[in-house]
Amino acid sequence: MATRNPGKFREISEVLSDLPVEARSLEGFQHVPEPEETGATFRANARDKAAYYARHTGQWCLADDSGLEVDALDGEPGVYSARYAADECPAGAARSVIDPANNAKLLRKLRGVPDARRTARFVCCLALSDGEKTLLEVRDTIEGRIGHEERGENGFGYDPLFFVPELGCTTAELPPERKNAISHRGKAVRTFAAKLAKMLD
Repeated sequence: MATRNPGKFREISEVLSDLPVEARSLEGFQHVPEPEETGATFRANARDKAAYYARHTGQWCLADDSGLEVDALDGEPGVYSARYAADECPAGAARSVIDPANNAKLLRKLRGVPDARRTARFVCCLALSDGEKTLLEVRDTIEGRIGHEERGENGFGYDPLFFVPELGCTTAELPPERKNAISHRGKAVRTFAAKLAKMLD
């Protein structure tokens, strides 16, 4: 998997655990430099990352490009979700520094925006590549709105701000198995796992 994010790796590998594959993160491939993300869409970034890491590791690679689209901000942070507040963080900062900075910036930009206009969605695009071609692709979403303060200790990234009205809580307030059942990534990975099982057969 084209990620060094332990939360993301855990979420995806749990869903793939019943398949006859061994899931590894990029932690085992420290020699491979990160590519620049230059795609204008989540799909383009997922495809590019999957092909890049498959070529550099010699293994099939599953890449995910996910992010948050906020309607009141014309789709921001979008493909810049993971590095939304990068200019406010030290170079090479850990996720434990970057995630709170991203959330703080989002709250600042939405200050004064009423609940009705704080609609948003998480988007997940997955691509599997052998280095030459894209073998599988999946896209899924979850709709919600951005809260006014962080709530919950689970999840990562924007989860403490992403409120799901039907559930009455943020995705960070859900236990991991419940979040995986409804999240953009959980839905996309389950669809991907079903397609991969058929392909492996």
